[in-house]
Amino acid sequence: MTEKDTDATPWGRWFARIIVRLAVVLSFVVLVKFGIDLLFAKFALFESDASARAMTGLIVMVMLGYALLLAVPFVPGVEIGVAVLMMEGAKAAPMVYGATVTGLFLAFCIGQYVPLTKLINLCKDFSLRRIAVLLEQIETTPREDRLNTLHDRLPRLLVPVLVRFRYVALGIAINLPGNIALGGGGGIMIAGGLSRLFHTGYTLLTIAVATLPIPLAVWLWGKEILQ
Repeated sequence: MTEKDTDATPWGRWFARIIVRLAVVLSFVVLVKFGIDLLFAKFALFESDASARAMTGLIVMVMLGYALLLAVPFVPGVEIGVAVLMMEGAKAAPMVYGATVTGLFLAFCIGQYVPLTKLINLCKDFSLRRIAVLLEQIETTPREDRLNTLHDRLPRLLVPVLVRFRYVALGIAINLPGNIALGGGGGIMIAGGLSRLFHTGYTLLTIAVATLPIPLAVWLWGKEILQ
């Protein structure tokens, strides 16, 4: 093997990895698009056919799709849950609430438990160097040190909100109108998991409390409260 062939081999492997990972990303995008189209097709049937509303399987399918969409960043899945509440009212409130908690908690777990080393390598392959550096800092810095660093870097007025009451801030963020600009509920929860600053149990409790008001209000007073 010549020296030129030896030098070309790493480049060939790097290029092959890029192609494979691009294919994976594109496949994921296509799958999400297919899932959205399928869900809205089922949702249209659910909305237009009164008999379809009585089909438990269809309702479960819509709620499952809704939960999965919530876990995907930049997908406004919450509107589906609100639409179901507006159509079905109190009887749908427990299912919408359960699906909302499930979807957001799934997104958090994806961020919390994804292997950071593999994610860092993926970012480097796609030349996302700043993100890779940030993830490397998260991986190598103990949790308490990360909190101290965040405390020192934030403006003093934001420290109580974003450090001491970070679970409250997280709950507000997932309810914030227009949070699609921040990645939507799914993107916010994935980022929260990746930060490694939140305990799993407390986060589940935060999601459960933060997403409760609207379904609870509909369950107690009916869908008219949304109009």
